[in-house]
Amino acid sequence: MAIVDLRDETEAFTANPYPYYEKLREAGPVHHVRTADVDEMWLVVGYEEGRRALADPRLSKNWRNSELWDPEQASPMSSNMLETDPPQHARLRKLVAREFTVRRVEALRPRVQQITDDLVDSLLAKGSSHGPADLIDALAFPLPMTVICELLGVPDLDRDRFRAWSNEVVAPTGTETSVAAVGEMGAYLVELIEDKRRSPAGDLMSDLIRARDEDGDRLSPDELVGMAFLLLVAGHETTVNLISNGVRALLSHPGQLAALRADFDGLLDGAVEEMLRYEGPVENATFRFTREPLELAGVPVPAGKPVLVSLAAGDRDPARYPDPDRFDIRRAPQGHLAFGHGIHFCVGAPLARLEGRIAIRTLLERCPDLALDPGAGALDWLPGLLIRGVRELPVRW
Repeated sequence: MAIVDLRDETEAFTANPYPYYEKLREAGPVHHVRTADVDEMWLVVGYEEGRRALADPRLSKNWRNSELWDPEQASPMSSNMLETDPPQHARLRKLVAREFTVRRVEALRPRVQQITDDLVDSLLAKGSSHGPADLIDALAFPLPMTVICELLGVPDLDRDRFRAWSNEVVAPTGTETSVAAVGEMGAYLVELIEDKRRSPAGDLMSDLIRARDEDGDRLSPDELVGMAFLLLVAGHETTVNLISNGVRALLSHPGQLAALRADFDGLLDGAVEEMLRYEGPVENATFRFTREPLELAGVPVPAGKPVLVSLAAGDRDPARYPDPDRFDIRRAPQGHLAFGHGIHFCVGAPLARLEGRIAIRTLLERCPDLALDPGAGALDWLPGLLIRGVRELPVRW
């Protein structure tokens, strides 16, 4: 199989990857590709093939099983459940899964609504007459960041610095800046955990510090840093872009927006699922690595090679979703891949859905004339293959 070189298409691909995924998918569900960041990897663009790969035990999430592994760049932040395999994965996930059940998340509804109301109050108080507002700064970022910080018990987190580090980690602008961000964030989290260890409370981070598994084994210092990293970064990045991508899709499709405004109770839940399918916050799942030589959809992949499952491509596969490039809030998008699949399915999905539904409904109800700012110019898309979203979303009302 000839390697597909995407290096010359980086800017256009970042702005709109869907035509590229469509072209690849028409030629087959799995491709050997080269990008600006990785010299060779195998990209899965079909829905069924992606779903199978996400649950394939022959694919490891541990970077140590990859030929890309560089011990000199190892970080305690890698000791998280997203980058571990069974049985370590099950041990780590069990410690946090109880915090994200539908029942526990539902109990957070009043607080999520209060935070949202306060943020929208502040947005409206500034007045659109003074110019457009950035919806990400005003609502999409502070809502999930406040919720996850309160859940973890770190309300005094330096959010501006953390946001800069987080953006650089998930959407790197360069190798040096990304490595620096990883180092600075790691050191910050070590200090944060030590502060929490000295002053424990009834929050999730204190529980993790105290937690022991069935054999009496505590989380190691590196595992605590890895858990804090994953919960803080994944706990806000996905919801930031769920809200901003979803609002942008609605404002770009007036008919769908009008239908939702006319029937929030009947259409909101399905609308959020369609937002996740149509332009979910995670474009591609994090790397998996072949434990052994294997075949994916008949395509041979050597051992130790990176495999990237494109969630965005799978969710636009016409074999799964008819007319997939059409945004339709009445669609039945169940089974979409926006939160992944298998044992690494996003543990925070119930919380992200709750925050997305509350934020979007509140915003649309209280800003009846909400619109994209016509003078904003071209959108500034986040670089890289992981997160799908924009740096700013200027709006008027």
